[in-house]
Amino acid sequence: MWKTFKKFIWEWRGVWLTAPTITGLILFVRLLGGLQALELGAFDLYMRLRPMEEKDERIVIVGITESDIRKQKNAAFADQVYAQLLIKLQAMKPRVIGLDIYRDIAIEPGSQELANIFQNSTNIVGITKIIGDSDRDIIPPHPNLVLSGSNDLLLDPIDQKIRRTLLTYTTNEGKLYYSFGVLLALFYLDQEKIEVESLPEYNDWWKLKDTIFRSFAKTDGGYVNIDDGGYQILLNYRGSNNNYDMVSLSDVLEDKVSPEWGKDRIILIGHVGESSGDFFFTPYTITPSQRMSGVEIHANIASQMLGVGLDNRPLIKTTSDLIFLGLNEQLNFKFNTNLNPLIPEILDGIWIFCWALIGSIITWRMRYTQKANSLLSLRLISVFILGIFLILMTFVAYLYSWWIPVIPPLFALTGATISITAYIARMAGDIRNTFGRYLSSEIVATLLESPEGLKLGGERKKITILTSDLRGFTATSERLPPEEVVKIINFYLGYMADVITKYNGTIDEFMGDGILVLFGAPIARKDDGKRAIACAVEMQLAMKPVNEQMKKWDLPPLEMGIGINTGEVVVGNIGSEKRSKYGVVGSQVNLTYRIESYTIGGQIIISETTIAEANTKLKIVGQKEVSPKGVKKPITIYEIGGIEDEYNLFLPEEKEIYGILESPIPLQYSILEGKDISQEITLSKIIELSEKGAKIQLDLSDLDSEKSVNCPKALTNIKINFLDEEKNVNSEDIYAKVLEKPADQGCFFIRFTAQPPEIKQKLGAIYQAFINTNS
Repeated sequence: MWKTFKKFIWEWRGVWLTAPTITGLILFVRLLGGLQALELGAFDLYMRLRPMEEKDERIVIVGITESDIRKQKNAAFADQVYAQLLIKLQAMKPRVIGLDIYRDIAIEPGSQELANIFQNSTNIVGITKIIGDSDRDIIPPHPNLVLSGSNDLLLDPIDQKIRRTLLTYTTNEGKLYYSFGVLLALFYLDQEKIEVESLPEYNDWWKLKDTIFRSFAKTDGGYVNIDDGGYQILLNYRGSNNNYDMVSLSDVLEDKVSPEWGKDRIILIGHVGESSGDFFFTPYTITPSQRMSGVEIHANIASQMLGVGLDNRPLIKTTSDLIFLGLNEQLNFKFNTNLNPLIPEILDGIWIFCWALIGSIITWRMRYTQKANSLLSLRLISVFILGIFLILMTFVAYLYSWWIPVIPPLFALTGATISITAYIARMAGDIRNTFGRYLSSEIVATLLESPEGLKLGGERKKITILTSDLRGFTATSERLPPEEVVKIINFYLGYMADVITKYNGTIDEFMGDGILVLFGAPIARKDDGKRAIACAVEMQLAMKPVNEQMKKWDLPPLEMGIGINTGEVVVGNIGSEKRSKYGVVGSQVNLTYRIESYTIGGQIIISETTIAEANTKLKIVGQKEVSPKGVKKPITIYEIGGIEDEYNLFLPEEKEIYGILESPIPLQYSILEGKDISQEITLSKIIELSEKGAKIQLDLSDLDSEKSVNCPKALTNIKINFLDEEKNVNSEDIYAKVLEKPADQGCFFIRFTAQPPEIKQKLGAIYQAFINTNS
């Protein structure tokens, strides 16, 4: 267990280092405010993209336009104008009237009339400015006003946009002021018999119905150490500017407005003309023309309170609310309002770390991709898809009024992907410097991920070994220029390597036209035997396009034999400290070569142990018991014609048609023993001929009666030379393998493995004449 865990930790060490490092860097940059502008920009974008809400019909606005100013011929209206306006509005029987205009200084005529209206009206709310320097910023309300609220708006220093609002503010003198919009909403709710509850256990936070107004903290959302003085919340706008029913001051004064227009509503009065300068940037502002008037912002503040109290409209929540809701509602835990501000940061850090980990894991998992261009494209596509998913997920959360950070995790995802890619690139450099070339990137990754991967030595493992060899190619290559031979070999090996890589085989080495492939080293899988057989079948099928190209080059076709065996071997890094290779040694490797030597072109022969290892449905063409050199007991080998299950690959069936020769072809043959040719020569003759083989009959006419000659054993390799009438050799060497095919006494069948072009042409002409005659 511990060994497996240790191996897992080592193999994934790049991920364990990258994810926390990227998270730490992003949190550090975020703490310095480096991501604040982007996070607030994302907040604004989400607000603009979400569906517009319906107008709040409970709130209407009397806007003082530029036309109103021109009609009055003075930007500073006389108190008489506001007195007349208030009288007409009061006649409409509104719930409350909010005058978003400073009237701390009397402007004649009509100042006494306006003062009397203020003094005798309990549903008129004025404004005061309470935040700032006492000499420059503080503006008191009209002395006769019964109610007044603070119209101070909170501008974010980074871009001067209004995203937060005050509920209340306590001055240095200890005096509590309600926000202007909030006071209007509370007045309206009071007439609906809905009251705000104060929660002493939570520093007097408000509770309206089921919603608790958690006080904004300086690190909420995407903010970094913002001024959180007063009782603040995030402002949940209903929409962009001009989202409330609005009439001009002149329309009211000239009785152009229905008497029912303001009934049971909150009526706000404020400047909406450009010259007033009472315009602000909001999340909906992209160009200066999209700024929102101050009176509309106060309308949104009032509407937010009404929405919570009457419509169950949610407030915008952040990570801190997640803690609060989780502890308070789920665990029935008394939330500590003096909670360490690091706790929301820790939760954000976990969120960022998760995305760094996702980016690291996915990029690391794709390191086995064979082609560098494909690997880069896959990573880019993966990061893009994950980024889109993250954006969609946070946007959907925003639609439900949850502000979840999106910019830091996006940077974490991208940063982790880049870091892991760079790490893999550095590993690739190590690979080139240490191992030379490996065709399977999976092998190299495993070697580098193992703590012992670079050390000399090996381990005993049960693996499946595949060897292949071209039949008769040595003889063919002797007749071709070296450059032509290299071209053929490279073309052939290219096809084979693609098939082997497809089945996750490890190409241990190329030996001329032979290939040694490992299944189960360095990575062992449950289906190693099955994949090896499927790979062999597809390799034989791939010989068709190879020979099509050979025909275009006007060269003889190639034939390949494949042997497969399963057993215990020693695999590992073999060599010296200066030069080493990943290889395999053991008697099972030698046995695999012996098995492969029994094949003829197009055949796949496997051992009994491989059949047991594969444990799948195979098409077995034939079987034979053999005694390979170096093996104490006979073994059974099987010729495979295909594999079923998920691979469903089969070799085409070839039926040899033999034609009886009118004139047998005399020959002599010698048995090949390993690489040596026996000195004993046996006379015989070809009596039947097929496209790829022949039937040979022993010539016993010149033998002593006491000497007996037996047919060579099946699977024996022989060298043949044709003879003339005087029994002299008159041909180049021909090579063949004795087939395990029943024949008459003194006869046996062969399969040609190498023929000189002249002989091949001569025999081909004889066989074709037979076919034409009998067709």
